[in-house]
Amino acid sequence: MPKIKVIIPAFNEAESIAKVIHEIPKSVDEIIVVSNNSTDATEANAKQAGATVLTEHQKGYGYACLKGMNYISKQNQKPDIIVFLDGDYSDYPEELTKIVDPILKNNIDFVIGARVKQLREQGAMTPQQIFGNWLATFLMKMFFGAKFTDLGPFRAIKYEKLLALNMEDKTYGWTVEMQLKALKQKLTYIEIPVNYRNRIGVSKVSGTVKGSIFAGIKILGWIFKYSFKK
Repeated sequence: MPKIKVIIPAFNEAESIAKVIHEIPKSVDEIIVVSNNSTDATEANAKQAGATVLTEHQKGYGYACLKGMNYISKQNQKPDIIVFLDGDYSDYPEELTKIVDPILKNNIDFVIGARVKQLREQGAMTPQQIFGNWLATFLMKMFFGAKFTDLGPFRAIKYEKLLALNMEDKTYGWTVEMQLKALKQKLTYIEIPVNYRNRIGVSKVSGTVKGSIFAGIKILGWIFKYSFKK
């Protein structure tokens, strides 16, 4: 059986985190929730639901993901696949099987759950998210010939390939950095359409003007940095 570990960055997701954990398929070896300075019951609820809970005090999505990866790197038995998933219940955790299938059956390196319009609940993505996704993927297509249509957070990657990407972004640029490095390293990749619903609670990024602007700057910064890199 392939070993699959799930990393869930979470900041104040007390209302949703247990739901997310309970709906992840039982084939998963370990669920790691990285509480990113949560001030509510996120950690207690995640523990009670059966997850391994880590705390990362440095605020930032990338910081939380790197904390989870660092924890895995210290384990004796390394996983085959890492899945990243948000803690706000906007993704459908049971679709994890769909996300890892191309890796298990077709030996694909990297899979992104694409939040396609026809499977997306009304209002689940803000207009600025939709535009930001379109712009980022359009630029990746233009500069790198990429076939990505989304920067979706629900994604699976072979563990060894993830390590080779040498991920470094600490905040909003994490998802796009992974996609750009996957392109640079010529990883095989595919998008799988996934369902997407309105999150529980308020988004800390797209829910605020400041968050949206910073995320946009970070994402575009990575794309331009890579387009001029030899």
